[in-house]
Amino acid sequence: MNEKTLHLMGTVIKLWIEHPESEELLISAEDHLRDFEQRFSANADDSDLMKINQQAGQAPVKVDEELFELIKIGKEQSLVSDSALNIAIGPLIQKWRVGFKDAKYPSPEKICELLALINPALIQLNEAKQTVYLERAGMAIDLGALAKGYFADKIIAEFITAGAAAAFIDLGGNVLTYGSAPQRAEGRWRIGIQNPFLPRGNYVAVVKAQNESVVTSGIYERKFEWQGQSYHHIFDSQTGYPIQNDLASLTIVSKKSLDGEIWTTHLFGKNAHEVLAELNQHEGIDGIVITTDQQMAYSDGLKNRIEL
Repeated sequence: MNEKTLHLMGTVIKLWIEHPESEELLISAEDHLRDFEQRFSANADDSDLMKINQQAGQAPVKVDEELFELIKIGKEQSLVSDSALNIAIGPLIQKWRVGFKDAKYPSPEKICELLALINPALIQLNEAKQTVYLERAGMAIDLGALAKGYFADKIIAEFITAGAAAAFIDLGGNVLTYGSAPQRAEGRWRIGIQNPFLPRGNYVAVVKAQNESVVTSGIYERKFEWQGQSYHHIFDSQTGYPIQNDLASLTIVSKKSLDGEIWTTHLFGKNAHEVLAELNQHEGIDGIVITTDQQMAYSDGLKNRIEL
């Protein structure tokens, strides 16, 4: 068994694998993650994703199979009614720049202008030609809400195909487990859930998971203060401002990491009671909510798998 720690995608990534050729597999996984970052980045001017954004309102752009696949999934999920997920949110993200040194508070006029550009229905996909076209100049796709989950699923699939006995991936708050955890009689991995009110590494609970993903999204890591108000990075596509509700963080436990990403963003526009009610109706998708007044609750499916 072997492990590797990387600094990529603006976060700390941990990879662990149990396999006779673990070192080679970890090197290959690192290469793949670097390649993914290069192609899917919404911040690098020379990424494949930015080529699409640079041609907005001008011409369709041919992309590789994986980027096309994720944009297609992202568009479908962005058109789900009542969801906070929107991959066309790029212009808003770039204008606010929350989490970056040059963050700013846009004027109401500017926000109004940008709302016309963040409609996911204006993303045109041509399956036969594998092209993506943004109908209006100024549009921009941002896959930040989905990419890490997609990457994690791809890397774990490679590990499984190679015959790994067990594996663990942590893409900065996006955890995916496979096989039995070492030194655990029951075989389950213990995943710490970050306390949103304390520095990183302080956990409020532990979830026991096996062959599952644990994804957390919260308003506590990327923030921007302006005129005494704090603004986070999860936006409401209807208003152009950060979502306002009682959620400090939302964790989703699911089989696939991409599903965890979809559900954390999909549900983040709702309040804690609505989130739990919805999770309890969906088999295979469980979650933990922590509210801004420091209350915690979790869905029925986690009852025997959570330690406070």
